[in-house]
Amino acid sequence: MIDVEDVGRVRLLRLNRPEAKNAFNEAQYDSLTELLIEAENNSTVAVVVITGHGDSFSSGTDVVELGQRMADPAFTPGKHGFPGLADMLVDFSKPLLCAVNGIGLGIGVTILGLSDIVFMSHSARVKCPFTDLALAPEAASSFTFPAIMGRQNAAWTLLSSEWLSAEECFSMGLAFKLCNDEELIDVTMEHAQVLAAKPISSLVASKKLIMDPIRERIHAARKREDSAFAELLGKPANLEALQAFAEKRDPDFNSLGE
Repeated sequence: MIDVEDVGRVRLLRLNRPEAKNAFNEAQYDSLTELLIEAENNSTVAVVVITGHGDSFSSGTDVVELGQRMADPAFTPGKHGFPGLADMLVDFSKPLLCAVNGIGLGIGVTILGLSDIVFMSHSARVKCPFTDLALAPEAASSFTFPAIMGRQNAAWTLLSSEWLSAEECFSMGLAFKLCNDEELIDVTMEHAQVLAAKPISSLVASKKLIMDPIRERIHAARKREDSAFAELLGKPANLEALQAFAEKRDPDFNSLGE
């Protein structure tokens, strides 16, 4: 589900659910959270890199499993789930790099706002599909995206549910570097190794200085988003969106009288 490779003091985590375009089900949320906790506490790991297997970075939350969760009151969530992963990303003390190798949706995009440096292949494209699903932003993207991209770019990204190309992400500041597809991991790992050659104590202290002024604001955004998500989840528009996804058709929100 997640392949782990250590290259010197860099730990490479590769999401590996190609049959679901690396979508996050509860098991994968738990797995990545546990791997980040282990890396956090491992004195031989200085930097973590996250990427995806195949042609996808991550297609976000597994919508099929989300539909099952909505339909089954007895559904058992994971130990950490989405909330645990999001909180771990906010509090992760070591440099976290993302190498976006293909499509990214949902958490496959919002995770970028909680990482430190983002690399994208030229073929990558991303989409925040929250309004398509009749939901609201997640993973503190309502705070991180305006801070990174500017308010108007963030508003378009979070409200439109439209695709953004790698070039658009780079121009908006969401990506640090664009790479040829075949060079993405090499370029990302080269930068990761530069960081990993530094003292871990210095990396951690420096990241803390960057994050401490905004950490509480990020956690506050998470709480507001969780409240909005709970308010919208399971409402008629959201149920129509999930049913339309399952039936492979466009949702009809006009019939709901909103």
